Amino acid sequence: MVKLLLGFLLVLAVAGTTLAGGCDGDREDMIRECKKYEMFLAEPKIPPSAACCAVWQKADIPCLCKRVTKEVEKVWCMEKVLYVSNYCKRPFKPGYKCGSFTVPPLGQ
Repeated sequence: MVKLLLGFLLVLAVAGTTLAGGCDGDREDMIRECKKYEMFLAEPKIPPSAACCAVWQKADIPCLCKRVTKEVEKVWCMEKVLYVSNYCKRPFKPGYKCGSFTVPPLGQ
C-alpha cells in the first residue's frame, strides 16, 4: 500500500511539473525556429522556413499568447507573427487576442 501511494505521488509530481511548465518547450522552439521571421522591423515580411511552420503546427498558441507581455511586443512584431501564422496555415481568427494585440478583421 505504501509503495502504491508513493507511486501515485510520484505520478502527481511529474504531472504537476509538466503542467507548471505549460508551453515552455513551444516557446523555446518558436524562438529557435521562428525568431528571425517575427521580430521587428515590420518590413520586410519573409516567408518562414518549413521548420518554423512545423513549430506553428504543433504549438499551444493560446498558452503562448497568454505569455505575450508589453515587453515581448517590443521585440516580436505582432504583424509578422500574424503573417507567419497565415503562411503556416494556422491563422488566427479575427478578434483573437494575443497579448494586447487583437487580430484585425479579414482584409485589413
